[in-house]
Amino acid sequence: MSLPVESAAVPASIGADQPFVIDAARPPRWFDWREVWRYRELIWTLAARDIKVRYRQALVGMLWIILQPLVQVVIFSSLFGRMMSRTSESGVARDGNGVPYEVSTFCGLLMWTLFSSIVASATACLVDYRHLLTKVYFPRIVLPLATSLRPLVDFSVGGAVLIAVMAWYRIVPTAAMLVFPWVVLLTVLTAMSLGLWLSALNAHYRDFGIVIPFALQMGFFISPVVYETSRLIPSEWRWLYGLNPMASLLDAARWCLLGTPGPDAIEMLMSVLATLLVLGTGEWYFRRVERFLADRI
Repeated sequence: MSLPVESAAVPASIGADQPFVIDAARPPRWFDWREVWRYRELIWTLAARDIKVRYRQALVGMLWIILQPLVQVVIFSSLFGRMMSRTSESGVARDGNGVPYEVSTFCGLLMWTLFSSIVASATACLVDYRHLLTKVYFPRIVLPLATSLRPLVDFSVGGAVLIAVMAWYRIVPTAAMLVFPWVVLLTVLTAMSLGLWLSALNAHYRDFGIVIPFALQMGFFISPVVYETSRLIPSEWRWLYGLNPMASLLDAARWCLLGTPGPDAIEMLMSVLATLLVLGTGEWYFRRVERFLADRI
């Protein structure tokens, strides 16, 4: 059935005198990113609201962005630092590549937190904004995009802390640091790819809202967040381990910032291909579910 939409729900760039029709009977297509761009102000508004709600009336406010990874680094360094690293003459625990364990762990936690936060936020976004979905039209992909901006803000603050920690340990980045933005972009795309699938599935089956935190916790331990891939994963099983896209991305992040050995080229290619596959299929499935979302959520 074709439903006319009130002009207030349509961006000003379209114009109130132009017909705007939503037809749920149309077959699912790829997203019209020009339409998403017209709703960019809604994305910024929802993202700003998400940030304000998260830190409003918090005792230490946005300092939680700094305290959380620092506390985790202290805990993992105390429990596993001596076991997974060796102590230098200066008394600093270092991994097999000579990088202080605290810095290597902080880098891994920073990247993993970015990934897991985007996945968790995107999974719950449709359910959290169901009151908005049933009242007004806008491209539904606006919600996963908006909820992904807050983890990027947290990541930026945490990145500044990581730079300070690297300076404290006198770690000088190499030219490979120029590749780091691309590693971050690929991490965001990987998280968003899963988020598109999981947000659409969670809108129909609320079990995913319970399963995803547990799955992310398991993913933390099967990804090289607090350990080295080469130290714990046997070479004969490395191909299977490479199916986890975050394994290569975490190794690539450490290579860019800390000068450790980079990921295997084949494993990195597998990560990129897996991300593109999940992104393409996730976009198609999200678009298919979007047509009936307001009625079924």
